[in-house]
Amino acid sequence: MRSSTYSTEYAALRSWLKQKREEKGLSLRDVAELVGRHHSVIGKMEQDRRKIDVVEYVTYCLALEIDPKEGLDIIVGEIK
Repeated sequence: MRSSTYSTEYAALRSWLKQKREEKGLSLRDVAELVGRHHSVIGKMEQDRRKIDVVEYVTYCLALEIDPKEGLDIIVGEIK
C-alpha cells in the first residue's frame, strides 16, 4: 500500500477538490474560513505539499456542499 502524497490517487483527489472549489467560485481563503483553518493549509492540500487527513477531507467536502463519496469513488477508480 502506497502512502505517498504524490501518488496518482492523491493527484486525482486534489485535482477534483480544486475543481469543485473553483466551480463554487471560492478562493483558498474562502474555504479556509469555512473550515476554520489557515488558507496555507488548504493551499498545501491542493498543491500536493501536505497529506489530506480523512477528517479534513470530509470537512472540506461538507464546506463546499459536495459529496465526499464522489471523491472516494475517484480514488477507487485510480487504484483499479
